Amino acid sequence: MNALLYLSVVVIWGTTWLAIAMQQGVVAVPVSVFYRFLIAGGVMMTLLLLTGRLRRLTPRDHLFCLLQGGCVFGLNFLCFYQAAAYISTGLESVIFSMAVLFNALNGMVFFRQKPGANLLPAGILGMTGIVALFWHDLTAARISPELLTGIGLSALGTYCFSLGNMISARHQKRGLDVLSTNAYAMCYGAVLMGGVALWRQETFTLIGSAQYVGSLLYLAIFGSVIAFTAYFSLVGRIGAGQAAYSTLLFPLVALALSTVYEGYEWRINAVIGLMLILTGNLVMFARPGEMKKAGLKRILGR
Repeated sequence: MNALLYLSVVVIWGTTWLAIAMQQGVVAVPVSVFYRFLIAGGVMMTLLLLTGRLRRLTPRDHLFCLLQGGCVFGLNFLCFYQAAAYISTGLESVIFSMAVLFNALNGMVFFRQKPGANLLPAGILGMTGIVALFWHDLTAARISPELLTGIGLSALGTYCFSLGNMISARHQKRGLDVLSTNAYAMCYGAVLMGGVALWRQETFTLIGSAQYVGSLLYLAIFGSVIAFTAYFSLVGRIGAGQAAYSTLLFPLVALALSTVYEGYEWRINAVIGLMLILTGNLVMFARPGEMKKAGLKRILGR
């Protein structure tokens, strides 16, 4: 079961980055995020109500769902949708793979989980990889403000996602149903993004193009309902750190699609940067001389 959940996350999230690119310049970002999670939350609520699986939560638990919605189904995507206007979605996905490191740090802060000895070398490799990935742009005669904006937004979005992981881990430590908490959090995220859109005086009119509507439905149903349910189920089954290991693989899917559809050009520094980031994530789960076999077995469900 773990292997199926893991594969679903990698394949679906690896393709959602391109769908996010299809949303650019058509509808205002907070409005697109609002509709995405209005649809996703509505679908989940309807299914849970029809099957009698929607669980009641305490006011305190609802507050944490509100926080989860703001972090994962609000600010996270607000940042990444906007970053897609500055850097390729493939590069966004690579930066998102740093969620592994953020989860380790946040686990230490919020759950007092002792960080492994691998955290520092993994962090150094990851940050060095980010610099190498963007080396060509960073060493240009004039560093583009757009580049720095795209990197900063992607990093902030990743950290918000990690905070949401911690809240989901909190839910499941309390024995709360992952489907119910996800459904409430998505609805809260939609409300918050709707509030942002109103504050910015954005119009809620949807564009009826096949590309926009198709990408919106794909992001709402596959990228949100299915993938987030699978991911947060993994958080509960194998832990936030191990679940975030999936972010190691889907950048490969996203970069491949970005190369074909967005014209991303591979340079030697990009290859080196990608390898350093992937290696840094692998180091997070490595023991001196070998990979954490126990962790891999848990991921594969063996």
